[in-house]
Amino acid sequence: MEKATENGPNGAHSGRVGPTNPMVTPLLTDQYQFTMFYAYWKAGKHNERAVFDLYFRRNPFGGEYTIFAGLEECIRFISTFKFTEEEIAFVRESLPPSCEDGFFDYLREIDCSDVEVYAVSEGSVVFPKVPLLRVEGPVAVVQLLETPFLNLINYASLVATNAARHRFVAGKSKILLEFGLRRAQGPDGGIGASKYCYLGGFDATSNVAAGKLFGIPLRGTHSHAFVSSFMSPDEIIDKSLHSSDGSSICEDFVSLVQKWLSKIQWSGSSHGSFGETNQSELAAFTSYALAFPNNFLALVDTYDVIRSGIPNFCAVALALSDLGYKATGIRLDSGDLAYLSCEARKFFVAIENDFGVPGFGKTAITASNDLNEETLDALNKQGHEVDAFGIGTHLVTCFAQPALGCVFKLVEINDQPRIKLSEDVSKVSIPCKKRCFRLYGKEGYPLVDIMTGENEPSPQVGERILCRHPFNESKRAYVVPQRVEELLKCYWPGTSDKAKEDLPPLKDIRKRCMEQLEQMRPDHMRRLNPTPYKQVSVSAKLYDFIHFLWLNEAPVGELQ
Repeated sequence: MEKATENGPNGAHSGRVGPTNPMVTPLLTDQYQFTMFYAYWKAGKHNERAVFDLYFRRNPFGGEYTIFAGLEECIRFISTFKFTEEEIAFVRESLPPSCEDGFFDYLREIDCSDVEVYAVSEGSVVFPKVPLLRVEGPVAVVQLLETPFLNLINYASLVATNAARHRFVAGKSKILLEFGLRRAQGPDGGIGASKYCYLGGFDATSNVAAGKLFGIPLRGTHSHAFVSSFMSPDEIIDKSLHSSDGSSICEDFVSLVQKWLSKIQWSGSSHGSFGETNQSELAAFTSYALAFPNNFLALVDTYDVIRSGIPNFCAVALALSDLGYKATGIRLDSGDLAYLSCEARKFFVAIENDFGVPGFGKTAITASNDLNEETLDALNKQGHEVDAFGIGTHLVTCFAQPALGCVFKLVEINDQPRIKLSEDVSKVSIPCKKRCFRLYGKEGYPLVDIMTGENEPSPQVGERILCRHPFNESKRAYVVPQRVEELLKCYWPGTSDKAKEDLPPLKDIRKRCMEQLEQMRPDHMRRLNPTPYKQVSVSAKLYDFIHFLWLNEAPVGELQ
């Protein structure tokens, strides 16, 4: 994938790669961002240096972890951030006529060259309250980034987490296919789902546009419509098929298929499970095999899986085998998937034994049909023979939880820490510019994420560290880390001379995600009742400062 280049001081945008979606422009924001922007400008505060944290408050889907995604699109967005004359004209129309002309002249000048973005690496396992992004820069400009950043990260992280949860339930050995485009929330939802499901552990997608944009492997064969469009084998005009090595040609592949179907009927493989199969289905399978002899996978539930679909598939697969090809497998899209997959496997093993076709018993079985975490878990408990799962609606729509709920909060301005208070303690922000660290234990599992003030010493391996809950004074623990990882890295330095992290390709982000999940303790990963991770901790010094600022900012009541 292409990388956004560093934003230079000249404000020129040549050579930079913008967001994947062309609708992501400076206007993709909420109206109050512009009203605040004007008020900042009017008050002469627009260039004051501010620090914002982007984070979420609760893990989704009742779990204890989240996958961070969407960072690359944020960096692409700010790399080309610039208002066009047409956009400025629209902003002028949307604001009250009393707004001064000088403000719109200022809009023409701004870009993100004076913004700095520090972030957790995309594909990382992350936890509530710990900043995913720290954004520094002129307060008015950074405020404009709030809504697009939240938009680009909320869904991306939610669907990547959903994908990771499905992967965990399915198991490492199963192939997971994202089939959600037709059920996704519009084109952008479909494209984003394909990208971030792949990041979260899926192996391929049916979405051709996503395959082109992101290099995701594509998978797909045919639908019930293709099967039911055939009436009989007589419709097949060109019946010839070359052998896989090109050394010979079968002039009548249709007849070869029919011969194999008769052999199967009279062999012990069928155990009397079928008589006459549906000939229109057989015609469809044969036609598809002629078109794709190296990639023949048949949807076998259009009429009857046991009595027609599987025998017809086996006849075509054995005919292909005669010519040196190996059929890919079958797909089940309805019915009792556990039972049908087990019956199909028995049939394939019997074919291998009866006709001496090596490996036929391991023919791949794919299942689809409105699958979700619960159905995957149920299949595992029932026992099944499915090798691959095609998952759509529940995956891409995040049916179990529609939003992650990331927020973007001011934590410092002009080097002065700021705090947002609330009667709901979970909504109290953690003030000041912070550094974030992950502390690992002896077994290699992460123990706790801790935030410190920017100028505090870094936690050290082997050093006893007091980790405190930011708001509950009784929740505290000492940790002696065996490894310390700093989480926030500079991905956009603006005009500063700070070292900049490269944006890795999607396949490397996916690999990072899989490695991060491997590092998690299994009880944190459970689908039901997972053990809570000691998610949000602060250093003793930061704890004291939070409560000092809290008392300083909270008004004192008076009783009469």
